[in-house]
Amino acid sequence: MGKDVIIACDFDSAEKTFAFLDKFEGKKPFVKIGMELYYAEGPQIVREIKRRGHKIFLDLKLHDIPNTVKKGMAVLSRLDVDMTNLHAAGTKNMMKAAIEGLTREDGSRPMLIAVTQLTSTDQESMENDLLINEPIDKVVMHYASCAKDAGLDGVVCSPLEAGKVHERCGAGFVTVTPGVRFADGDVGDQKRVMTPAEAKRIGSDYIVVGRPITAAEDPVAAYERCCREFIG
Repeated sequence: MGKDVIIACDFDSAEKTFAFLDKFEGKKPFVKIGMELYYAEGPQIVREIKRRGHKIFLDLKLHDIPNTVKKGMAVLSRLDVDMTNLHAAGTKNMMKAAIEGLTREDGSRPMLIAVTQLTSTDQESMENDLLINEPIDKVVMHYASCAKDAGLDGVVCSPLEAGKVHERCGAGFVTVTPGVRFADGDVGDQKRVMTPAEAKRIGSDYIVVGRPITAAEDPVAAYERCCREFIG
């Protein structure tokens, strides 16, 4: 499995998104389409970015009763994305239903990964807001194990947990890690963060990088720096 840098295209319009992607002349970076862009532009934005030749991680974090998630994933499977996700907190039954919905008639499907705990969540907020009193590492590992048992391909986790996830679930179980910042950059609202080089060392398979690239004075140079540090 090759490592890759996924750019979080957290824009509120197609116009801004394409103005950004047009800077990458001759390059087709792997991109993440999240709630903001998808809710603004709908499935057509996915089709157009795919038509341009980009790999797509559709980051909508489904979390509902199993039947609803199954039907939602069946619709998303028609968009020909490369990766999509859900919340592991929705239970194994929900995750199994998601795979059923996502799998096409020919047996193919996008990669499906589960969100463990958001990188904006720390131990204090998990205990106070979610009433989960176990150590956050233990919670993430349990959610990862449940995702693997349900047949998913991997998890979204902080880079701090990627190596431990591989130890628990195997080297082939994918870790997709947001919360990546340059050593000389601003951490923003993320609390569990790491540099691209550190994420590489600890075993992340994919890093998701947003503002350090999208808000950079030279986004292409920032992307290339990320690739150098993470992929080599």
